[in-house]
Amino acid sequence: MTHHVNFKGEKAVPVEERQTILQASLAAGIPHYHACGGKGQCTTCRVLVLEGQEKLTPPTALEQAIKKVKKFPDNVRLACQSRVNGEGVAVQRLIRDEIDRFIFVDDTEDSFTTVMGESRKLALFFIDIRDFTPFVERSLPFDVIHIMRRIFALLKNAITQYDGEIIDTAGDGLYAVFGLNSRIKQAANSAVLAGLKILSDLRIFNNTYMRPYFNHTFEVGIGVHVGKVVVGNVGIGLSHNLTVMGFPVNIAARLQAATKELNNSFVISAVAYRLLKNPPYAVGCNYLNLKGVSTPYEVKLIGKPYEIKDTPVLPETSQV
Repeated sequence: MTHHVNFKGEKAVPVEERQTILQASLAAGIPHYHACGGKGQCTTCRVLVLEGQEKLTPPTALEQAIKKVKKFPDNVRLACQSRVNGEGVAVQRLIRDEIDRFIFVDDTEDSFTTVMGESRKLALFFIDIRDFTPFVERSLPFDVIHIMRRIFALLKNAITQYDGEIIDTAGDGLYAVFGLNSRIKQAANSAVLAGLKILSDLRIFNNTYMRPYFNHTFEVGIGVHVGKVVVGNVGIGLSHNLTVMGFPVNIAARLQAATKELNNSFVISAVAYRLLKNPPYAVGCNYLNLKGVSTPYEVKLIGKPYEIKDTPVLPETSQV
């Protein structure tokens, strides 16, 4: 009996009853990588199963052994070990040229899942240090870097304490996510607890260090949101940091940017706030007009007003 497999972006190929997907693709003229000759030893023939996973034969012993070592997700199969039992199977070759081969085979990336990318629900956390530019302008370079290291150590300590992962830093701010190892409700709670700890630790740092030695204090703005994002590794940083992308990330960044206009150090989306087990008292509720969002976005203010109010407070409906 003959079935068909649709290779995404290429063509549909017939697969005979005793043929593997690899044999069928090669017979159809697809330049399918198979460095070990189709013996289930090199993984270069791997495919991502887009549809019809249940219509493939179960993984062979060779495939199971490789999947265990490489930690492949269930929808990644070796074409040389997989046969087709019905119609409706669609796959995508993961290795199409030498660059792909390096990314998926030769690179030292520990997690194959991060190379492939996956959709996850995460809590997104943005924080920015306020009033840092005036400090930079009147301080020695050594002091600027030293204080930055002290503050970033404070931020990192709180974030990692609650199982967060710092994704990126930019100037005097950073971006972190929570939920890589937990469910979304716990992730939202962890993000808020980390933010509240940062506010508390920064207050102590100001009183015991910054004010006595530098006659200066710092404040921060924190924005938290939750949503489904794409998590992966683009492999361009020296530390191979994760990349987290998606529209919810933009919303979290805009909430952080709105903290000064709303005159509150911690702004959280109402969506994330409703996930909290013991939500902190919200001193206010506001609605922001965010780019790309058709209706005003509800947020909760769970921080404190800034000591220096040099920017007027927005009305109840604001544009960010």
